Amino acid sequence: MALAYFNGSFIQSDEPAVPIDERGHQFGDGVYEVIRIYKGRPFMLDEHLDRLFKSAVAIRLEIGHDSESLKRVIGELTQKSGLSDLDLYVQATRGIAPRNHLFPACPASVSMTAKPFREIPAEARATGVSVMLHPDERWLNCWIKSLNLLPNILAKQAASERGCLEAILVRDGVVTEGTSSNVYLVKDGAIRTAPLSNQILAGITRIAVQRIAHELRIPFVEQSFTPEELRQADEAFITSTTTEVMPVVRFEDGSLIRDGKPGPVARALYERFRTITGQD
Repeated sequence: MALAYFNGSFIQSDEPAVPIDERGHQFGDGVYEVIRIYKGRPFMLDEHLDRLFKSAVAIRLEIGHDSESLKRVIGELTQKSGLSDLDLYVQATRGIAPRNHLFPACPASVSMTAKPFREIPAEARATGVSVMLHPDERWLNCWIKSLNLLPNILAKQAASERGCLEAILVRDGVVTEGTSSNVYLVKDGAIRTAPLSNQILAGITRIAVQRIAHELRIPFVEQSFTPEELRQADEAFITSTTTEVMPVVRFEDGSLIRDGKPGPVARALYERFRTITGQD
């Protein structure tokens, strides 16, 4: 069972804890982060917390904790969970107050859950996954990691129903990102991904991949691309905290990227990623 934290108390995740009049529950009025912990060590924790606070500032939310106090709670929750490899969710909302669209005069709520890794079958990573293309119907501030994920959920569900791991979102004729991932193609030995903007999330694993690419002397180009360019790529992959580096080899219509097998760039990135996260 997952262990949780809510406003100062450590509880089991199935214990009643969030009142009906909670802003996250009623409005999705909050922000969150997903942090992967390898062998008891949070990966890129400073970057995750920096993004959490930037998202909070963007929605005018005062979390009520500084980075160091959140790190202490994360450390204690990790220890109490008894897990060494886990996914830790941190969520901050505008607090508990009677339903009203206006900001309430109450302290923020902070909750966390510690769960075993959400595993992806090894076969999927070895053979690559399928994706579908889907219109990007989200709001215009996707750089904020907010709790408002309904368009992402609907697109992800549509992809799953078509046997795909992810939906690749398209806005104004170019690929933005996946429902819960950043998207990359490889062409002529160079990695391409959408430049940072209000339309995509600045992925933490994206930062790691950019650093690895620099280390491996692989060009990393922040340049938008079209769905057709994705289809014509030498290889493609997606990244996120929980999928890490995942090769993409086909579309929902059965068409393949190149020969339909994971390419050497994605493999090299993942191998190095495993090393820096202590998995090898």
